[in-house]
Amino acid sequence: MKHFENNGKFKGLSVNKGIEQPSSVNEDAIKAFKKKKKKKLTESEFVEGILKGDRIVLSQAITLIESSLHDHQALAQDIIEKCLPYSGNSIRIGITGVPGVGKSAFIEVLGKQITNTGKKLAVLAVDPSSERSKGSILGDKTRMEELSSDPNAYIRPSPSGGSLGGVARKTRESVVLCEAAGFDTLFIETVGVGQSETAVHSMVDFFLLLMLAGAGDELQGIKRGIMEMADAIAITKADGSNVNKAKMAQTQYQNALHLFSPRESNWAPKVLTCSAIYKTGLPDIWETILDFVEFTKANRFFNKNRREQAKYWMYETINESLKDHFYSQATFKNKLKSYEQLVLDDKISSFIAAKKMLKEYFEK
Repeated sequence: MKHFENNGKFKGLSVNKGIEQPSSVNEDAIKAFKKKKKKKLTESEFVEGILKGDRIVLSQAITLIESSLHDHQALAQDIIEKCLPYSGNSIRIGITGVPGVGKSAFIEVLGKQITNTGKKLAVLAVDPSSERSKGSILGDKTRMEELSSDPNAYIRPSPSGGSLGGVARKTRESVVLCEAAGFDTLFIETVGVGQSETAVHSMVDFFLLLMLAGAGDELQGIKRGIMEMADAIAITKADGSNVNKAKMAQTQYQNALHLFSPRESNWAPKVLTCSAIYKTGLPDIWETILDFVEFTKANRFFNKNRREQAKYWMYETINESLKDHFYSQATFKNKLKSYEQLVLDDKISSFIAAKKMLKEYFEK
């Protein structure tokens, strides 16, 4: 830096040049980083890492499952096939509830209770994707600070990808990898009450519905279909002045459940209350889940249900693959746009347009 004080017209004044400051950027580190190439794992390395419980490898494998690239999908399916014999030894629990019911707080407290007994817990939390930007917040690790740092817990937030009801398409395959990695308890948290619950119900052993008390007419605030799927209902935030409201809601729901037809499992759903803040009622809920598993294994419904679920997901995969193949056909993209415009101009009905496109597709 030049100093005007050193000019000759300023007699008796001079400023030393000073010490040359080092660059704020570590050039050597940048060069080393550029030279270092990220090693791509092979199929056997992925499987070996997953079976050893390596969480980094597990996360990378789940990323492959969620990828839409053909090469990634091919590798992911090979990994799943190799891990399948090591899966199935867990309790799969679906957790859902209206927004604001406190799913994350509930999962963290119940999750800590489970990991404190030495069990290994994996939480597959589906975050809603924006229909506009296709982006998602993926904030479950932020909301579950204590559980995310637990060595016996693994939290994997995944974007729903705009799929029906907000359920991630690949969650079912991620379950296989988590089980192969040694996680004996799985939580699958859904976006909220909606069509997604049907898909989650078809991939879990126990379906838990979280509800709020005092938020209006409890029995009108939830669809009958979701209540029929629930193996237990937990009234959350049963603390402070809300305790009495929670007890009233508990009685209402229990009475309502008696009106439903008996379940194939012969299990009688229970309604419980809990508070994540004061950590009350959570042991009872976990005990209920364990009772359910014991009860359904004794009457052989547990394994029968899993076999039915495997069949369901076979057909779902066929449907999904056919849909993807149809929309990926380059020759049909322009035709699709043409038919779309005809429908918008009211020159042809939506159903006729769909039938014509499908006819052309299958005749190809």
